Amino acid sequence: MQRAAQTLTLPIRRVLLAVLVLDAAGAAAAPSSKSAPAYETDIRPILKANCFHCHGEGDKLKGGLDLRLRHFIAKGGGSGPAIVPGKPDKSLLFKQVASGEMPKAEKKLAPEQIALISQWIAAGAKTEKPEPASLGDGYHFTETERNYWAFQRVKRPVPPTIRNPPSAIRNPIDAFLLARLAEKKLAFSPEADRATLVRRVAFDLTGLPPTPEEIQRFAVGSLKSASSDTSASSYESMLDHYLASPHYGERWGRHWLDVAGYADSEGYNEADLVRQWAWKYRDYVIQSLNSDKPFDRFIREQLAGDEMVKPPYKNLDADAVEKLTATGFLRMVPDGTASAGVEQKAARNAVVADVIKVVSTSLMGLTVGCAQCHDHRYDPIPQADYYRLRAVFEPALDPKNWRTPPARLVSLQHDADRAKAAGIETEANVIETARLAKQEEFIAEVLEKELLKRPEELRAPLREAYKTAAAKRTAAQTKLLRDHPTVGQLSPGSLYLYEQKKADELTKMTDEANKIRARKPVEEMVPTLTEPAAASNVVTVVFHRGDPDQPKQVVKPGDLTVLASWRPVDLLEKDPALPSTGRRLAFAKELTDGSHPLTARVLVNRVWMHHFGRGIVASAGDFGLLGERPTHPELLDWLTSEFVAQGWSLKQLHKLIMTSAAYRQRAGNAELGRRNTGARHVSTAPHLIDPDNRLLWHFPLRRVEAETLRDAMLAVSGKLNPRQGGAPVPIMTDETGQVVVGVNTDDTAGRPSGRFVPLNGEEFRRSLYIQVRRTKPVGLMETFDAPRMEPNCESRSASTVAPQSLALMNGEFAVTQSKFFAERVAKEAGDAPEAQVKRAWLLAFARTPSDAELKDSLDFLDTQLSLFTKQSTEKPAEPVAAAPAAKAPAPKAAGAAKGKEPPPGAPAAQALATFCQALLTSNRFLYVD
Repeated sequence: MQRAAQTLTLPIRRVLLAVLVLDAAGAAAAPSSKSAPAYETDIRPILKANCFHCHGEGDKLKGGLDLRLRHFIAKGGGSGPAIVPGKPDKSLLFKQVASGEMPKAEKKLAPEQIALISQWIAAGAKTEKPEPASLGDGYHFTETERNYWAFQRVKRPVPPTIRNPPSAIRNPIDAFLLARLAEKKLAFSPEADRATLVRRVAFDLTGLPPTPEEIQRFAVGSLKSASSDTSASSYESMLDHYLASPHYGERWGRHWLDVAGYADSEGYNEADLVRQWAWKYRDYVIQSLNSDKPFDRFIREQLAGDEMVKPPYKNLDADAVEKLTATGFLRMVPDGTASAGVEQKAARNAVVADVIKVVSTSLMGLTVGCAQCHDHRYDPIPQADYYRLRAVFEPALDPKNWRTPPARLVSLQHDADRAKAAGIETEANVIETARLAKQEEFIAEVLEKELLKRPEELRAPLREAYKTAAAKRTAAQTKLLRDHPTVGQLSPGSLYLYEQKKADELTKMTDEANKIRARKPVEEMVPTLTEPAAASNVVTVVFHRGDPDQPKQVVKPGDLTVLASWRPVDLLEKDPALPSTGRRLAFAKELTDGSHPLTARVLVNRVWMHHFGRGIVASAGDFGLLGERPTHPELLDWLTSEFVAQGWSLKQLHKLIMTSAAYRQRAGNAELGRRNTGARHVSTAPHLIDPDNRLLWHFPLRRVEAETLRDAMLAVSGKLNPRQGGAPVPIMTDETGQVVVGVNTDDTAGRPSGRFVPLNGEEFRRSLYIQVRRTKPVGLMETFDAPRMEPNCESRSASTVAPQSLALMNGEFAVTQSKFFAERVAKEAGDAPEAQVKRAWLLAFARTPSDAELKDSLDFLDTQLSLFTKQSTEKPAEPVAAAPAAKAPAPKAAGAAKGKEPPPGAPAAQALATFCQALLTSNRFLYVD
């Protein structure tokens, strides 16, 4: 009993401890900046997240207690007042949560939350402002919720003026950042050397290392120089060079494809059906970004490109194809509705839910999915708002009038091409008809030869039985043919047994017909989202607890109602000027009208994140209450207003960010922090004041993403295939179970066929073009944190795990590319070890080694040469065993291919390859500083 009593009092002990901590910490521990907690800002969010579903927002008030207003709480329910101001121990609310009696759910309030409630009651249970006497039906927005920063108009603040700035101010970005740094007596770090900047810019804008020619052109002189006198014009010309590169669209297209959830397969279940034409959307994204298509137009096309094209979608011109292809954005989510054995209602509603998730996280920076079953526990998003968003998309994604992925494909073939194809088919059919006639003639000859081998009295019955259709044969005829199988089983294939010359003649005619058919124009398709003719009749209802079998009230399409106090949020159900409902187009225009508080902010924040490794709002996909607050809200608004003012140009935004002194800083570490600056008014220990670098006193060191790592290895080795666009590079599972680049040649039973299909350099294309199967992530890239699209990726994580080192040390791709790298170095630098080291460093790190690094590298090469020389003299050559005919070796890693690996070579070549591998596996190669 004593142990039980101790257990029962444990929550109270934790709460009392938390209360003591809060009392000792004072206001610093409370979310509010005031001396005492207030209901609106501190207590209501706790109750909303944990209690409102039973006590305020549910169909019934449990216990008659409504917690949505302070005076409702004071009034109480069936058990009397829930609070006694000044006396937490006498207050039913505190006692219930402290004891664990409430909430009833498994998840209880944290001790800190309970302590905050206690502190609020002890301080008098106050509110910040007078409350309304009552609340009407429906969701109630508090003033605090309406005033939340992410739901406010984007303002254009004036950049701060800084007297005697401790660092250079190259543009307004620096002024905003330095204003915060100055508060902490911090400053920017010195500017990075020119070679570092070239490498940083190249990776940021193209995802590839700079070429030696680019280094020579833009580093301007000695690559070892740490000088910061790079002129503005030469630096900006470098930015222009990389922004104009076709590889820019590949690099930044990859970022967008993450939030879009791009995949070449349907996912949903293990069937994971392949999407043959998904790559059309991927190429649309790359081309749009390369052309610097205004991002507002880019968004509108993806949400409603079909509503900008007049149906029927036939004989499409290039502009119509582009707009229809853009709607692939809404077709990227997992969709199992074409798979066998799928419960259709659940699968269809899952597609709609995932589309809403992708749209809301990518364009609005909110996690609205919580409101699918109930009012959002944290953010001011009532359940009805979720279904208002659903009503925007439901005319095209109507579970009651569903179209599977194959039914959503639109042909790009024109009538003229169809006519041409029909004419070619007619020409081929002439040969095909002749072939069939000749085939029947040949079979008849073989049949007569076989019948001559039978008794005369059986010939006529056998002939008649053979010529009778199988479904119309009598039992006697079936038995007769079974007793004489060489007649009963006679088929066109029999000609290869009996009449090889005649079979070859037929094959020649087939080949001739196929050759003619090969002239047909290829019919390509594009996956789209369009509305059927009856879409205007779609009615959207709220699902009780998210259950489609429990429909409730009808809702109309619209944006978030929390914005209704200062902008329209309702959308037309049917635009009379369009053949479609026009709902998605109206929604897209709302999001991109320049005044929406979320869209442009979210996009600007993502761009900042990809340049600095962390967004101004760190939670890029969640601008809500559970997300992080912006570190520099004025800067975010200024950048957003500038982005919109510059016509939503992504390239102009890049240039603005990358010409700032903040971007051009040296990358930091603790040592750099200690020698940041000698100025008296600046701290000499910024790493202690801002260890997470939230104020950006140095450029953040970042590891390259999985795709960038693979692409960089290919670029340095000289094997990168620069071909852009088109169908994806195939993947397969090798004999170890690892997913690699290669053509699957297993038979229908999944057994290895032993065949190998060369990819002729396609295996060395950029990782962006490798097929994305949701159930088969490529081994090398998954090891380095390439995301699985379930349904999309809001921001990537970067882990450091042992398999990464193993992949770089022992993985066939890394080993093979190291050998190719060594071959390139030897070809370009000659046989002199010093020249080889310098060339290898230049290719891998975009600079030449220091004297100390050169010495260490030459010592390493010399050691490796000695080892390989010793091995070659001591170990006799082993005979090469013949490879088993049953199975050809498969590639071991993304990018490897049979027959492409160079031979080990002489000891000097082996030593150089080992040195090159050491460079490719070094942190200097894996990280951008």
